[in-house]
Amino acid sequence: MAEVPHDGGPADAEGFVAISDHGLIGDLRSCALVGTDATIDWFCPRRFDSASVFGALLDPGKGGAWRMEPVDGATTTHQFYLPDSTILVTRFLTEQGVTEVHDFMPVVRPHDPDHRQRVVRRVACVRGATRIRMEMAPRFDYGRVVPEVEETDGGVLLTGADLRLGVTSTAPLTTDEGCVRADLTLEGGEEALFVLHVLDDDQDLPTGDCDDTAALFDATARFWRDWLSQSTYTGRWREMVDRSALTLKLLTHEPTGAIIAAPTTSLPEKIGGERNWDYRYVWIRDAAFSLYALLRLGFTDEAGAFMGWLSDRLRSDGGGDDELGPLRVLYDIDGEVPVEEHELDHLRGHLDSRPVRVGNAAVGQLQLDIYGELIDSVYLYNKYGTGISYDAWTDLTRALTWLMDNWERDDAGMWEIRDDPQAHTTSRLMSWVAIERMMRIARQRGLPGDLAGWGEVRDRIFTRIMEHSWDPEVGAFMQSEGSDTLDAGVLLMPMVKFVAPDDPRFVSTLAEVERRLVSDSLVFRYDLDATSDGVDGDEGTFSLCSFWYVEALTRLGRIDEARLALEKMFTYANHLGLYAEQVGLAGNQQGNFPQAFTHLSLISAALNLDRSLG
Repeated sequence: MAEVPHDGGPADAEGFVAISDHGLIGDLRSCALVGTDATIDWFCPRRFDSASVFGALLDPGKGGAWRMEPVDGATTTHQFYLPDSTILVTRFLTEQGVTEVHDFMPVVRPHDPDHRQRVVRRVACVRGATRIRMEMAPRFDYGRVVPEVEETDGGVLLTGADLRLGVTSTAPLTTDEGCVRADLTLEGGEEALFVLHVLDDDQDLPTGDCDDTAALFDATARFWRDWLSQSTYTGRWREMVDRSALTLKLLTHEPTGAIIAAPTTSLPEKIGGERNWDYRYVWIRDAAFSLYALLRLGFTDEAGAFMGWLSDRLRSDGGGDDELGPLRVLYDIDGEVPVEEHELDHLRGHLDSRPVRVGNAAVGQLQLDIYGELIDSVYLYNKYGTGISYDAWTDLTRALTWLMDNWERDDAGMWEIRDDPQAHTTSRLMSWVAIERMMRIARQRGLPGDLAGWGEVRDRIFTRIMEHSWDPEVGAFMQSEGSDTLDAGVLLMPMVKFVAPDDPRFVSTLAEVERRLVSDSLVFRYDLDATSDGVDGDEGTFSLCSFWYVEALTRLGRIDEARLALEKMFTYANHLGLYAEQVGLAGNQQGNFPQAFTHLSLISAALNLDRSLG
């Protein structure tokens, strides 16, 4: 398979910052990406899926950015998180001195009814003296609107496209052509503060936040440390697992309980390609897996909140219909069908990778596997959480009835192919999981259900997979019935207890996966050369599948190989322990960033390998 080109370093290709050269901050409503050069080049105010005001990640010329840089340049830059938090520190080392930029979005207490969205940037000179230039160039509505700028006694107001932002600072601010600027010199021990406020329509610009920044910093650090202290994980890879848990929490919308797949849109799966998608929505599959990972670590509050969000979807038919079923594949954070997928032709795309998309057409697809992933997580919640209500059980029973009537249909599968539907093995597999877990829950809780009828359909699915998805000549379970293509999704089989890890059919399948899809621990989700998924171009290896591979090796007892594969996967994380959706063969991050799928699978792989190592 051809190698994927590296995506470059900071300020590569006319101002683009590489996908991997970013940290993430957030306030459980939205997120911002901060480059290693201290540039905020992605931020959607109010909520994850709103239009960006800083979008230089997709177009340095039009997207808008918030830059903070030493005037004389930096000899070296470093970036790290304040321990056990999401407060990001970027250090500039120059011959004249050392300066730090502390970036965070304040969260002072859980479920805060008085929460206000702000982005706080504290610039502190550690030693020597440094001249700093700040330039904020917001471009509203994905770069289509230059805001009106109004200087006030307390700071600067930015308005346009039904949005009001405010800027306050301890440094003098100037404005020019839709930009806010500051030029200052700091000496050792001195600091300057900049706060971006997301304002309501009738809200005045707050004037005291700069005075309270130290308290906001301390409260935010305490919030994240208190949250992380609930984790039950104390194993070998605690730093990586903790960072993954914090990342999953950042992708949670606290007011609704929704969990999004990623905070970005259209970061390419191959530089220059068209596999660019909007992931700022709630995928039932991704959220269910995230729920599983958080529950395994002891975070039951998030699980309960998502269960409430999910119950609302099921009770309202989830935007589904007779053809698509009681649940859609994805929703916005409010549980509504997202905007229709469309392209933003005015943006270049990251490193000229077009199109830039908003919305996701997968919402109109049939993907039968989502019911298995969802009900498997409900099973775990029922086991480790407070248990599901009778109303929730009734909703799930209704969904299961629909699934049992429709599991034989062809669908788009878990990889959301945009080609003709197929009889995907993973869709049948997860349909089996849905029924099997419902039967377990019913027995454990004594809940009502047609166990005999459910069992009959469950057994039919099992036999169908064994007889029609298994290719005896290849010696593997294939991507779909009659297919000659292999799919890394079959690595789930022992994980969901469909087969024993040492079942000869799975052992043979794993060997074939290793031969066709594995490249030095990196795993492709399927062989694009041997199949059509309806989209042109190549992609990188899929990090979720790479961690599934670690789990498969673990369960098969190939412990040393599993540990080596896991350690290799850790080397593909960025400098902060964050992962995009995919990794190119040159080790570069590709796709939306950071990706919940990757981090939840890291948690699962680490927990299971830890348990096997003892």
